Amino acid sequence: MPRNRALDAGKGHTLVRIESFQLERWMTKYEVKVKWDIAESGIYPMSTREILDLLPPQDREQELGRLLDLRLGYSEACGSEELRGLIAATYENTSAAEILVTTGAIEANFLLFNELLSAGDRVVIVDPAYQQLHSVARAIGCDVALWTARHDDGFRFDLDDLRALATPGTRMIVINTPHNPTGAMLSEQQLREIYALAESLGAWVLSDEAYRWLDLPGNAALAAPMRNLGPRAISIGTFSKPFGLPGLRTGWIAAPADVIQRCWGLRDYISLSPGKLNDALATLAFRHRNRVVERTREIVAENVSFAEQWFAENVDLASWTPPRGGLLALMKYELEMPSLELANHLAEEYSVMLAPGAAFGYEGCLRIGIGSAPHIFAEGLRQTARCLRDLASAGVPMRSVALAGAAHRRVRLQTPAGSLGDPAGVCRRLHRGRGPPDGATRQHPHQVPSVLF
Repeated sequence: MPRNRALDAGKGHTLVRIESFQLERWMTKYEVKVKWDIAESGIYPMSTREILDLLPPQDREQELGRLLDLRLGYSEACGSEELRGLIAATYENTSAAEILVTTGAIEANFLLFNELLSAGDRVVIVDPAYQQLHSVARAIGCDVALWTARHDDGFRFDLDDLRALATPGTRMIVINTPHNPTGAMLSEQQLREIYALAESLGAWVLSDEAYRWLDLPGNAALAAPMRNLGPRAISIGTFSKPFGLPGLRTGWIAAPADVIQRCWGLRDYISLSPGKLNDALATLAFRHRNRVVERTREIVAENVSFAEQWFAENVDLASWTPPRGGLLALMKYELEMPSLELANHLAEEYSVMLAPGAAFGYEGCLRIGIGSAPHIFAEGLRQTARCLRDLASAGVPMRSVALAGAAHRRVRLQTPAGSLGDPAGVCRRLHRGRGPPDGATRQHPHQVPSVLF
């Protein structure tokens, strides 16, 4: 990973190493080992066969032959013209020259931060967030201000909070909608107000739209992309989350042509170009994205229905604020146990993966994804309930005496002799409105010792 320059107390520049990516280190430890991964942030992955099955039967054999005969040389460095054209057509007043195909959204964000920001620049970033959004800006040496989600009758972002943070001289505002990890959404009117604020400051708006096309049944439709609002707006997209194609490692930047050229120049030193076969498969999937989105919505609808039933049956142990869009939410659990310790225990003893809320600064919570295959999602939640009841039976205290009594009355399974001891991390209640879910503790994710991840 390149090292970035940061101001050193007015004495010039010094090299600063980027901090450890806590969540990715933790997920790498378990994601290929557990049976029931319900922490995953994307939709259940498609196979190559399923991509080909998007075609009419009479066209599949011909397309398969074309892919098998494709010479695996270098591809167009900025992404194939066909793929860039297809992506550009989903934005207003955007041409293929204003699209750069990248190695996932993660490379897109990295390029933009390093090209558009310098040490000392003020950047306002949503909080909590995918750690990259905070860590890369800090490594550059930026003055990072966190626009923290409020939690009053569901998660939401308050624009008055943003206005207080986006002071004169702000260089960039970074948003993510639908939001990882809370499932909160910004409306079209809010996006317009954010853009107007950025424009008045001469700042960029970087909109991480990894969950574009992921409207949820019964909720408001997603707002149009930020890119549509003007020349200071940049949208990031990916095939990983809504398409279920993370293995293609394909994302994109939609931005003014001069920004695209700058990011392309930096990318020459990092990944050079997309994989040729990846580009071909991504193009095929994008041409048929309506059918891909239909598949996604069927999976999500089944999982949301099961989740609502599960939370109703286990109200003594856990609760959640359902996502308004996207695939992610925070599950608040009632055990007095640190989220990292609980997540490790779930993975190692019950083969379930739920991400520790501490990685996002929300102690007392686990991040849950609703994009898994329905049979995996359902069994993962069943095993989670079993784990929580086993721990309660073994003596791990509950946050509420009333809830504790209910939990112990419902316990049916016995655990082996011994327990996890007296776990640390007693959660405190934060002030209403700006804090996390009742009973969960809000802390900055980087306060959690990175060695644990």
